[in-house]
Amino acid sequence: MTGSFRRFYATFVKELIQLRRDRITFATMIFIPLVQLMLFGYAINTDPKHLPTAVLIQDDSVFTRSFMAALRTSEYFDLRTIASGEDELDHLLLSGAVQFGVQIPANFGRNLIRGEKPAILVVADATDPVATGTAISALQGLSNSVFARDLLGPAASLAPKPAAYEVRVHRRYNPTGATRLNIVPGLMGTILTLTMLIFTALSVTREIERGTMESLLSMPIRPVEIMLGKIAPYVLVGAMQMTLILGAAKLLFGVPIVGDLTLLIALTLLFIVANLSAGYTFSPIAVNQLQAMQMSFFFFLPSMLLSGFMFPFRGMPVWAQYFGEALPLTHYLRIVRGIMLKGAGFEDLQTDVFAMAAFTLVAMGVAVARFRQTLD
Repeated sequence: MTGSFRRFYATFVKELIQLRRDRITFATMIFIPLVQLMLFGYAINTDPKHLPTAVLIQDDSVFTRSFMAALRTSEYFDLRTIASGEDELDHLLLSGAVQFGVQIPANFGRNLIRGEKPAILVVADATDPVATGTAISALQGLSNSVFARDLLGPAASLAPKPAAYEVRVHRRYNPTGATRLNIVPGLMGTILTLTMLIFTALSVTREIERGTMESLLSMPIRPVEIMLGKIAPYVLVGAMQMTLILGAAKLLFGVPIVGDLTLLIALTLLFIVANLSAGYTFSPIAVNQLQAMQMSFFFFLPSMLLSGFMFPFRGMPVWAQYFGEALPLTHYLRIVRGIMLKGAGFEDLQTDVFAMAAFTLVAMGVAVARFRQTLD
């Protein structure tokens, strides 16, 4: 019994020493639970507030000013822009700059006094039904109290319920609120992120473990050429995955492709290269393939939680949104949903395209620099 315990104790001490030497694995075991706790505890919110809103005002009356004041004091709407016309309002919604567009029609105050029950048009970007549902309910609830201080005296007869005006809500891009229209395009981004990260994170590490990297470095080839040569085959693999997912989205789930398919393919290829570049930066750092997998997961977890795939992006606190803006998946989700559901063009998506391109260039630069420092 004593001998058995000694053997157990020796194995136990050996594993502790090995764990101390394998710092990346130990850090992963500690930090992944902490990251999950922080993200789910502070960053995740399914009831987003202070959503960016644009207003088109075509009436100048006391009732319009009261309605605008009620919107400003509401915790769900953040008035960012006063649109000059319907075309500008449509562009703001199409580009994703605002979540809501509110249009107050001409002669709104006059028609309200006459008891004609005028309508206020609210246009919501419903590509993410979770992000808009509660805010729409709150807006409709304003109608019972927004004019309480204005409908006095001769206008008091307009105060009782039902409300003196009507709120007409148009849910654009996903009028039925079908979750599959939001989830399926996002799945293409998450699947490509996971697979592309793992493929390249393992590629260089595998050669280092097998001892073939020294032979590759002895050849007259530069680090940037090695990187491009290793990334290129996986671009084709990613293109195959993209084709399968797009086909399934259209044929099995009925997700429309309203916009330009060529633009979608081109920007998806850019997204694939961005993730391959990120995965390549892990390869020179990781000692073995297990560490490369762990580092890939450490990058994938925040990407999945902070990009707007699982939870509304605008429901997160500001610090989490800044962190999410640094992730390529965040920008790609806006691109793929914008093209497939909204029919957005390049001019509507250029901010996200440039952000994704910048991430790709930075990741490639870090990968080449790190590769030279560790393997040359």
